[in-house]
Amino acid sequence: MASWREIEADAPDFAARVRERFSAGIHKTIATLRRDGSPRISGSELDFADGEVTLGMMGGSMKLRDVRRDPRIAVHSPTIEPPEGAPENWTGDAKLAGRAVAIPPPADTPHEGAGFFRIDLTELVLTYVGTPADHLVIESWHPGRGWRRRTRA
Repeated sequence: MASWREIEADAPDFAARVRERFSAGIHKTIATLRRDGSPRISGSELDFADGEVTLGMMGGSMKLRDVRRDPRIAVHSPTIEPPEGAPENWTGDAKLAGRAVAIPPPADTPHEGAGFFRIDLTELVLTYVGTPADHLVIESWHPGRGWRRRTRA
């Protein structure tokens, strides 16, 4: 697993483009695991600060219960539609996966029982339409393997 700081040091251009995709809107989609192992998706916000990816969850929320039981999560960036007639200008989407690790709440936390976490990252993926617009480009980063670029027709 890796911190955001490690990824920025290893693949700075890739990390900047992933962060840009996540910054395209406030609401991201987080996937957690229910008690029976089936997936649950929920809306969430996250932050890139001080070399870490962090997020908070409201006290009593199902996703907070899920993460406290099983810390494996995945997060998808806000979904932005490709420009009409110019798919090659689509900025793409980003995904990350890892484990949520509890951190102390910020000093100004107004939510009783909320949970705060950093994400120890196991995967980052950036997908977009290539030029010419006849293929997808999939860039990824994994601990121990680093950055990789593939295409799919």
